[in-house]
Amino acid sequence: AQVDGLGDGSGVSGTALSGAQAVVSYERNAINDINSVLAERVIYFDFDSDQISQDFLELIAHHGKYLAANADMKVRLEGHADERGTREYNVALGNRRAEAVRRLILFQGADAGQISVVSFGEEKPVAFNHDEEAWRLNRRTELVYQTR
Repeated sequence: AQVDGLGDGSGVSGTALSGAQAVVSYERNAINDINSVLAERVIYFDFDSDQISQDFLELIAHHGKYLAANADMKVRLEGHADERGTREYNVALGNRRAEAVRRLILFQGADAGQISVVSFGEEKPVAFNHDEEAWRLNRRTELVYQTR
């Protein structure tokens, strides 16, 4: 997972959009530009929540507009949860998180056929400690792009 743009690492409250001015382009190759707003591909969530924070609405909108402008692109939304809760609950929560992102992407004009959803629950953590910082990083939906 890419966790760039998170400031000093003390939390995940910021995104690439809150730092230096990111480039906004929906050209086909913009997805490969590390200076593009589209380089940020992780949406973080609060504990036991599938509600998207205001901090990530603009980022998700950019991804939706990119997909709407590039019908040959697909994205897989991978939902994740921290280790707390049962495996079944965490798979369901990861799915709800990915579906919440999917709904907002569709609202920007992307085609439903461009988006797939999978939940890994707690099975693919990016942080392995058993503390609040690790749990914060593991409560996420990742956007993984592919050519259609």
